[in-house]
Order: sequence, then C-alpha cells, then structure tokens
Amino acid sequence: MKLAEMIKNVAIEDTNFDLDLHLDDDYETVTHHTDDVIDNSIFVAIKGYVTDGHKFIEKAKNKGAKLSVVEEFQDIDIPQIKVLNTRIALADISNNYYDKPSKKLNMIGITATNGKTTTAFMVQKVLEEDNRTTGIIGTVFTKYSDVMVPSILTTPESVVLQKYLNEMYDKGITDVVMEVSSSAQELYRNKNIDFDFVTFNNLGREHIDQHGSFENYFRYKSRLIRNAREDAIAVLNFDNKMIADLSNKTQAHVLSYSLKNLNRDFGISDLDLTTGKGNFIFHINHDIEIKDVIIKKNSFNIELGTVGYSSVMNSIVAIIIGLCLEIPVGTIQRALKNFAGVERRFELIYDEKFKILDDHFANEKNIDATMKTLKEMKYNNLNILYAIRGNRGVEVNKEITEKLVYWIDKLKPEKFCATLSKDVVTWKDEVSEAELNIFKKILKENGIECKIFDTLEEAVNDSINFLKKDDILLLAGCQGMDKGAQYVKDRLLNDNLVTDVCEFSKRIDGRIC
Repeated sequence: MKLAEMIKNVAIEDTNFDLDLHLDDDYETVTHHTDDVIDNSIFVAIKGYVTDGHKFIEKAKNKGAKLSVVEEFQDIDIPQIKVLNTRIALADISNNYYDKPSKKLNMIGITATNGKTTTAFMVQKVLEEDNRTTGIIGTVFTKYSDVMVPSILTTPESVVLQKYLNEMYDKGITDVVMEVSSSAQELYRNKNIDFDFVTFNNLGREHIDQHGSFENYFRYKSRLIRNAREDAIAVLNFDNKMIADLSNKTQAHVLSYSLKNLNRDFGISDLDLTTGKGNFIFHINHDIEIKDVIIKKNSFNIELGTVGYSSVMNSIVAIIIGLCLEIPVGTIQRALKNFAGVERRFELIYDEKFKILDDHFANEKNIDATMKTLKEMKYNNLNILYAIRGNRGVEVNKEITEKLVYWIDKLKPEKFCATLSKDVVTWKDEVSEAELNIFKKILKENGIECKIFDTLEEAVNDSINFLKKDDILLLAGCQGMDKGAQYVKDRLLNDNLVTDVCEFSKRIDGRIC
C-alpha cells in the first residue's frame, strides 16, 4: 500500500525526510512489535507500561523496517514521522491499511466493570441461535471461523484488532461481539472501530491505580458511549445514575433498562434464583421504534441455563440486542436457556454430592452479584476459598476485603480460607506484603478467622475435606484461582466422586485459563 494511503488523516507534526517525495512509496505492512517486522514495513514505536518502543527502532530497521513513526526523533538512520501520540497514529494507520473493516461488519461493543465476558458470550449465543456467522473478541479469546487465539489483552492492540476484523470479513463473518476495556479506551486500541451497538452494563471501582482515580476510570470507560456515532444504538443500565447520565452525552439512540422498576424501555419482574439459575419475566414496557425496527410492547418468560444474579443482569443486554436485530423471542429464549456459561464466571463446575462454584470475584460489584445469588440459593453449609488478589494495590485489596467482611457477616460461612497461590501465579499477580497485611488487618478488626495457605493446591484440598452433602464451596478470586478447577478435578476423581468422568474431565481440561 502506498504511504499516502497509509498515513491518511494521521496528525503529523514533523518528519526527518522529505515526505512529499515518498508518498508514492509502497509498504508491505505496519506493526508495533519487532517480532512482526518484515521487509519494507512501517514500525510504530509506542510507549508501554513496561518498555518504550523507541528503544527497538534499530532492531526493527535491521529486520527490514523502512520507516518509523515516533514521538521523539531518534538518532538512527531511518526515515521517521513524528506525531504527538504514536498509539493514535498506530490506530489510524492500521485502520487505513486494513481498509476500515469494522464498517463492513455488524459491530457490538460491550463495556462494564463486571460481566463483559459473559455478556459477550450470551450475545454471541443469541446471534448463533439465529444462524448468524459470528466472531468474538475478549478476555478469554478471539474466535472466528476456524481461528481461536487465547487472549493476552481483553481488547487487542489496534493493529492486531484491525487485522482480526479484516480476517473475519474475509472469512464471511457478519456479526462481531467485542469486549471493550477501560485500558483499551485510554490507550486508543478501539479507535476507529465503527460500532453499531454499544452497551454499558454496570460500574464499580476498578483499575483505580492504573488510571489514577475513579473519575479517570469512568472517563475512559464511558468513551465507548460518548463517542458512539449518531446511527448507533446505546444500551444503558439506568439503575446506575452515572451510566444513565451518559444518555445526554451521546449522539447514539439510547435504549434504557432497569432491574429495579418498570419505568424504563425494558425491565424484569418475578426473579427466582432458588436453584441458582435465574428465571424471570422480561418486559418491553412500550412500543419502541429504532432504526426502522418496531419492537412491540410485550412480556415473556426467560429461563437461564447459567447460575448467578450477574447472569440475569448480563442476559438483559443480550435480549435487547436480539430484539433490535429482529431475532424472534423464541430464538432468544432458547439461546439463553441453552447457554452453559463462561469459565470462571460463577461457573458451576461440580453438582453431585455437593456444589462447587468457581467465580472471578474481581471487585466489589462482582462480589455483590455473586453473594446475592448465594443468599437466594438453598444449601446446607457455605465454604469460601478466596485467592487474594495480587499486584492490584492496597486500595483495591482493602475494598475487596471490606466487601468480603460485609457478606461473611450476612452469609456466615462455616469455613473461610484464603490462599496466596504461590504455586500458580507469575510475578505480575504475586501478592505483596502490603496487600497481605491489609487483608489480615481488616479481618482481624472484624473478628473473622481465616487460615491462609501459601499454595492453591493445598488450599483446595483442605477446603474439599470439610464439604458435606448439599454444601457449597465457592472458589473465589482472579488470576490466583485460575487453576483451582484443575485441582478440584484431580481431587474429586481421586475420591471417586464424579459420575460422568469423561464429561467432567473434558469440561475442566478444555478451559482456556
């Protein structure tokens, strides 16, 4: 592709060469990573949290890069284009190079503090039940056609994202469901993605250390809604005032929903969580006309195949998007009833002699949703094993522990243990001394006993030792609990507590995390 086409609309501040003489030069690709540099490519030097891409321009040149995009000129013999922000430039050049693929797809962007992943998978399930050809991009993986790539980032870097979308279009994908993180929005990974639907499901205190403050976190989080185009549809949870207020700050057509009342466009009633799986009546509270689609006032029953109050919240978004796409109610009902859930999102991994649930338990909002469901469920005794969250800062751990204390007082588990998961976490998820100390301090102040294990394997085995018939064991925690289900499998199989060994093993061994 000619350079003039690749840098179209890029805000150039300066160059160290005569740009006008080289606009007709052809380039093979664009990348920000030296591993992907090929002959005659453009290397964009972005500044990351760990390292600075400007340090690798010489390496990129030696591998075949013929031009570099920079924020500061480097003393290296290679043509350089200087811009104010190379992440923005990378997003713009990538969009040009791959010929704006998101404009050719039905793009559904989902953001929330909690539940992005489950909501995305629910939406995809509804679309697939309607025989649509889908792709999904998110925390677990990017998957489309015969391609499946485990995720490192919830939302890939812009050049990788554009590459995926271009390949999806080439492979006949029509609908793409995409998780959009606050980090992606701050770092312009999703810049130039032409969303047809944007959703904001819930809001809690998360990534505060990364963004500097809750206010910054919300500002980046809400970009998806605020920057939505005029003919897009924004699905907003009006139970949260900050999310509801975005309805006045977007050009998109807003559809509102509430789980608390029937005063919005959509709502629910008669919620039953006694089995853990949500049953409720979904209400379309008035006739809605949007983008030449008329959604008639109606009410119908929904039976979810997944457990958890959060699944109820996430399903609302999937239902609304399905209705906007004129997917029949029966198809939506069937899809959500058959949806088996997403790993580690209040996942029921064992349900025979007793129940074992596995939950991501990332923050206060997530904890509330999980514990509200447990409060509604019927069981003998509750046991909780919590993997302390590592490398997220004292403030995040303080808030999580205080929320845990609140629910321990309400649910009164028979046994509460924690683990540092030293046998499974890498350096980026290790629990610091300060994080462990704030956890211990809050528990002590509230008179809560908690045995803390160094390893996840020992903690899981000890917790299972205490389980009796009709008890529940909740495996709670983020990265530190990712391998918990594998230890559960090993123990239950060893104790001959699994009826269908093949299916149980297949489900656990097939997990991504």
